[in-house]
Amino acid sequence: MSLAKKADTQISEDEYLQGEIMSEIKHEYIAGNVYAMAVASATHNLISGNVFRELSINLKQKNSPCDIFSSDMKVKVSRNSTSFFYPDVMIVCDTNNEDEYYQNFPVIIVEVLSKSTRKNDKKLKKLAYFNIPTLSEYVIIEQDYCEVEVFRKNQHWQSDNYFLGDEITFESIDTTISVEDIYYHVKNEDMLNFLEERRKSMEKGK
Repeated sequence: MSLAKKADTQISEDEYLQGEIMSEIKHEYIAGNVYAMAVASATHNLISGNVFRELSINLKQKNSPCDIFSSDMKVKVSRNSTSFFYPDVMIVCDTNNEDEYYQNFPVIIVEVLSKSTRKNDKKLKKLAYFNIPTLSEYVIIEQDYCEVEVFRKNQHWQSDNYFLGDEITFESIDTTISVEDIYYHVKNEDMLNFLEERRKSMEKGK
């Protein structure tokens, strides 16, 4: 989701958190500045919903102690300054969280890209997320075409890219899902071509 600066006046962390509880729209907080979040597209919602569903099913099947959160839950990032972001999907396995309205200890963060968020998700947020001690995997998903990029801490934050026909293993929760399932019901050009090729292949096999 894109960010639009709300005001030039900086506010404290406590002021942001209290205001966010009462606000009708979501805001992200970066070094004292508050940014309003734009409404997500239908494709964005489909992709993030698919990821949430597939990971939820796998966690339940494994009787995992981990919790999964959608884009209504904030993550707190603290380093040189404090920031709060709303990841599209987040998995947390540490139950010792200090607040009901944000998480401190994610192991996986997923962001779905759009034209307005690409720079933030691939630069500002990525670098901030890499500083979260518990984070093992950061996932960036394209919505205009079918490509998923996964950064892994145990690979020194080097990334692997996945495409239709591939499966992605999230090592931190021992779970595998397919790229096809991530893009279920998404009608971008890559997905439509993939489904058409499958249809032709099935017809030839009859």
